[in-house]
Amino acid sequence: MMKPFFSFLIVLAVSSLSAQNLKNFSVPKGYTQIAQTKGDLDKDGKEEIVLVFDTHIKASDDRNLEGTADYKRVFYILKNDNGGLKVWKENSSILFSSGTGFYPSDNTLQVTIKNNSLHIGQTFFTNSRHTQKYKHTFRFQNGDFYLIGSHDHFEDTCDFSFTNEINFSTGKVIIDREYSSCDDDVKIPENTHKEFTHKLQNLIKMNDFKIGEHKFKIPGLNEDFVF
Repeated sequence: MMKPFFSFLIVLAVSSLSAQNLKNFSVPKGYTQIAQTKGDLDKDGKEEIVLVFDTHIKASDDRNLEGTADYKRVFYILKNDNGGLKVWKENSSILFSSGTGFYPSDNTLQVTIKNNSLHIGQTFFTNSRHTQKYKHTFRFQNGDFYLIGSHDHFEDTCDFSFTNEINFSTGKVIIDREYSSCDDDVKIPENTHKEFTHKLQNLIKMNDFKIGEHKFKIPGLNEDFVF
């Protein structure tokens, strides 16, 4: 009966020691906060705080159709240490820039913590008819944050709705291809649904992940699963 209690004390001691080695957080000059969430990410019974910012660093020199500038985004995972915030993790590779998409003002960013995992959802238009939705899930384990889930949904107003989803912890992959048409005279392709298992040899660390730079072959299809 004493072992769980001692294990809890060890977790608290390690967490306290780690917090002492972290740098203090203050909002960088020129940054604008655009999202915030709270939750326990390392199961120590204390809530971490996640803050997301538009930076003052331009992602490109081009202006989008709405005439607004394009700025890089960054998020911080912060620990609360005796009333002060300390930087536990910083990342700017996962988030798309503020000017991404056809209509940047319609873009949505959702950051939540559920079941001790960090969920990041991003939605934008790639053109006037196409909507791209991403949701990525990260969990703290083995001393770092790892990608444990990816959901990719690409949809056309009339013609198709494609979904690629994978749970990296179990290896379960789901692929859906649904077709339709706004034109009654067009022959509609058959829908496709596949489920299979693909286990990565090693999970990908959060700071080693960038959307679209990883892939594997889909069995039975002449295409890759890109994530």
